[in-house]
Amino acid sequence: MAGGLVALLDDVAALTKAAAASIDDIGAAAGKAGVKAAGVVVDDTAVTPRYVHGFTPDRELPVIRKIAIGSIRNKLLIILPVAMLLSQFFPQALPYLLIAGGLFLCFEGAEKVYEALTGGHHEADTPAVQSGPEVEKSMVSGAIRTDLILSAEIMVISLSSVEDEPFLTRLAVLVVVAILITALVYGAVALIVKMDDVGLALAGRESSFSRRVGRGLVAAMPKVMTVLTVVGIAAMLWVGGHILLVNVGEAGFHWPADRLHDLEHWFGDLVQGGFGGVLAWTAGTVASAVVGLVVGAIIVLIAHLIPKRKKREAAH
Repeated sequence: MAGGLVALLDDVAALTKAAAASIDDIGAAAGKAGVKAAGVVVDDTAVTPRYVHGFTPDRELPVIRKIAIGSIRNKLLIILPVAMLLSQFFPQALPYLLIAGGLFLCFEGAEKVYEALTGGHHEADTPAVQSGPEVEKSMVSGAIRTDLILSAEIMVISLSSVEDEPFLTRLAVLVVVAILITALVYGAVALIVKMDDVGLALAGRESSFSRRVGRGLVAAMPKVMTVLTVVGIAAMLWVGGHILLVNVGEAGFHWPADRLHDLEHWFGDLVQGGFGGVLAWTAGTVASAVVGLVVGAIIVLIAHLIPKRKKREAAH
């Protein structure tokens, strides 16, 4: 009896260790996948605050909550089933999906550079506070549609990090990534959006220190948004270019990925020690961003400049 109990306890302990190891593996894989999708996450965080522009302060957090709920539905109910079915029954499609996603990121990044240089933009800012619940509903719907594209990028990039894992591990990793990324992005968005209100509240206090901090926060937020936008653009070009280089190789054309690998090795060998690795990573990142910018610029040229020229010619 005692021997059977000891054996049972041993089995329970073994199962507990196996479960803990499995959880550790899922956590590590989710962390790796999240890092790989970092460029899209930064862009998602930079893009979303514009959808609450013009709302009264009491509506900002409810609107962000609605967008976050829509985002998690996008990830878990639409993107996750499609991604898992493709990875299980048609895994050879994954590189082509990533190439399409990389092209989209390059286009988005290059388009933002083009808009910054020309002063143009595509979104008309409608003051939501003047238009009521219908505009709020429209803005939330637009944000969720945009999130669907960005969430698809995040999930597919994450899936590519664990494509060799068993089905249940892939599923668990994508669920963890979906929940954590959504919490990270929309938690950061909420902090960014409400920082002005925090600054104004501090600026109205009697303490001179609080007033200085409050005024500093209010003055800093436009600069923070500018930096976040620039980082988001750079991240899109880097991640998009790197996805293209790697997955064009996965699809059978290895020359671009091989040249990137050679470049990283060459820079890494210039300096001995840990700094060589930093130099190699920097060289690969810059090269990927340049590729992303060039490819994105070509797509922008096709998508915007050529149609405009045809319209001008037709008008004359």
